[in-house]
Amino acid sequence: MPYVTAREGESGEALVSRFTKLVQRDGVLREVKRRRHFISKPQLRRIAAQKAARKRARRAARRPVRRD
Repeated sequence: MPYVTAREGESGEALVSRFTKLVQRDGVLREVKRRRHFISKPQLRRIAAQKAARKRARRAARRPVRRD
């Protein structure tokens, strides 16, 4: 669990702001949302394959057509 220690002369708002940035950078909330519901390993692989296919399609659509 991320934690922050108060610096000398640091306000409470700055401390909370620094903590929220640390939580976002560590991906704590993303992990909590991911674990909210159980997803089996085959389903995770299927989701990853679909995500990769969408990414390939986006890259192919962005790639300029070469005309020689």
